[in-house]
Amino acid sequence: MPFLGQDWRSPGQSWVKTEDGWKKTTKDENETNNNVSERKSYCKEEHDKENLILSINYDVAAKKRKKDLLNNNTKIPYFHKDKWIYVHKGSTKERHGYCTLGEAFNRLDFCSAIKDTRRFNYVVRLLELIAKSQLPSLSGVAQKNYMNILERVVQKVLEDQQNVRPIKELLQTLYASLCSLVQDMGKSVLVGNINIWVHRMENILQWQQQLDNIQINRPTNTGMTFLDLPASLQLNIMHRLSDGRDLVSLGQVCPDLSVLTEDRLLWKKLCQYHFADRQIRKRLMVSDKGQLEWKKMYFKLCRCYPHKEQYTDTLQFCTHCHILFWKDTDHPCTANNPESCCKPVSPQGFINLFKF
Repeated sequence: MPFLGQDWRSPGQSWVKTEDGWKKTTKDENETNNNVSERKSYCKEEHDKENLILSINYDVAAKKRKKDLLNNNTKIPYFHKDKWIYVHKGSTKERHGYCTLGEAFNRLDFCSAIKDTRRFNYVVRLLELIAKSQLPSLSGVAQKNYMNILERVVQKVLEDQQNVRPIKELLQTLYASLCSLVQDMGKSVLVGNINIWVHRMENILQWQQQLDNIQINRPTNTGMTFLDLPASLQLNIMHRLSDGRDLVSLGQVCPDLSVLTEDRLLWKKLCQYHFADRQIRKRLMVSDKGQLEWKKMYFKLCRCYPHKEQYTDTLQFCTHCHILFWKDTDHPCTANNPESCCKPVSPQGFINLFKF
């Protein structure tokens, strides 16, 4: 409400609104109050700025952690919670985009699979096939997952002192592939900076050296050994080996085992197990005595034809739902008889599923 009469305020006085009402202040008090309010507002602005900077830094750190998780800079393979993946080869109204090999490699739990002895050889064979021809088709995240899983495989072999030879062959294949791919970096063959891939190649060489220097520790128990068994039992165990190179290594232990590993029936069964009769007939080798050289035929057949692959546990593919999953993990199948729709998938079959 305005003053209707003469302004009765003294010179330099003014009215200021406070929480308790209007108060009369002088010019000096007014300047003091203004300075205090300015300091308070300045402090408030500075506090707001600090909070804003802290919130921005927090958002940046959160985004960086998320980016590191997606890019696997933290050495942690990135996997989804689901242990299965829907394999679709076209876009529909319900689904957009395609299912790629890199997406399947990220979604399926290969990190846990290498810890299972039933799946170890399956995963190693799959890594070898990807190293030969499919590495450029993987996304950047999938390529980093590939290298992280490979590192875990090498560490497992160094700790367990088992499966040394297949891992050496895998590293040799991968290094040869990377040597040819790095030369074509200008054509965007591999995702990422060339220095990153050079560093990964140095890691592969270091892993190879560690595997070359590995020393198998002798068992500490003083019980019965393989050499103490009767020759019939030793031969029976040899018949259960599926790789001829293992027989050759076993024959180098002592002269007695060397004689047993030259058994013709042993090599004949190996040839018949891995190769078809048609393939064997094309590579017949006869000795001077008129007998078939099954051992020489086996290694000749290995150079001409692929081995028969047999794994204890593999990935499964549901033909009804088009879902790829591990055997011991369930998937949302809508068929009346889900078991009849599922079939095992070989490592090469896994690669072929994503060839459009």
